Amino acid sequence: MSVFVLYASKKVLIVYAHQSAGSFSAAAKDAAVEVLTAQGCTVEVSDLYAMKFKATATAEDIIGEIKNAEHFRYAEETKLAWEAGKLSADITEEQHKLNEAELIIFQFPMYWFTVPAIVKGWFDRVLTLGFAYSHKKRYTEGIFKDKKAMLSFTTGSHESMFSANGINGDMNVTLWPLQNGILHYCGFQVLAPQIFWAPSHIPSEARSTMLEAWRTRLQGLLEEKTLSFTPMDCFDGEKGFQLKPEVHEKHASKEFGLTVGIHLGKALPPNNQMKAGV
Repeated sequence: MSVFVLYASKKVLIVYAHQSAGSFSAAAKDAAVEVLTAQGCTVEVSDLYAMKFKATATAEDIIGEIKNAEHFRYAEETKLAWEAGKLSADITEEQHKLNEAELIIFQFPMYWFTVPAIVKGWFDRVLTLGFAYSHKKRYTEGIFKDKKAMLSFTTGSHESMFSANGINGDMNVTLWPLQNGILHYCGFQVLAPQIFWAPSHIPSEARSTMLEAWRTRLQGLLEEKTLSFTPMDCFDGEKGFQLKPEVHEKHASKEFGLTVGIHLGKALPPNNQMKAGV
């Protein structure tokens, strides 16, 4: 069976954030559109800056009356608005795109060890309570457990600076809040990130090589194994969602912790947030 047949009718959403069409981020986004489309995928791009996407989560995101204007709680109010079909049009449109997509790629330059404000605003406003998660439907039981998502981003620092001995610290630790706390929290199967290390500080030939490696990866992206996270049933919901004793005991003799975040006081598992199958 050809790759084209495998990917035919697959829908991909690229949430893209860069101000310049001449940027490396734009080139990475364009490569993804080209390669995935050539394989039969339907690719849609949400160009957040071009859309002038609102980054702030406010009462303006709700059409009509607020239930409790005196003590406004965004999550609760937007859940009610989502249920009533009264979220603002820009949120509703992005939620529709997300529902349709089987793979979501977030393409951005890393700002201050995280996503740009406009991408954080997309997370805050689009992933509303009820639509993207609930108390019962999160992590491995999450609403989007049949979808895949990944981060693809540029850095301003070289890879050595984001190592365990580097001045910026371990990139695996940097990625944990984004990949576990947002993507996996909503149930997504998380593909290993695509990291473009310091493209603005390397020769043009090296940037071309970096981009070509991305294009090669895209050829088999949808068949890749996903990152490993500790299943929700390993935690006791009646005891503050603490790791169950039997799981703790099973890993007591192992050198590394379970994941970057749930490390059991042990050494962090190397590349846990950067490579699948480790």
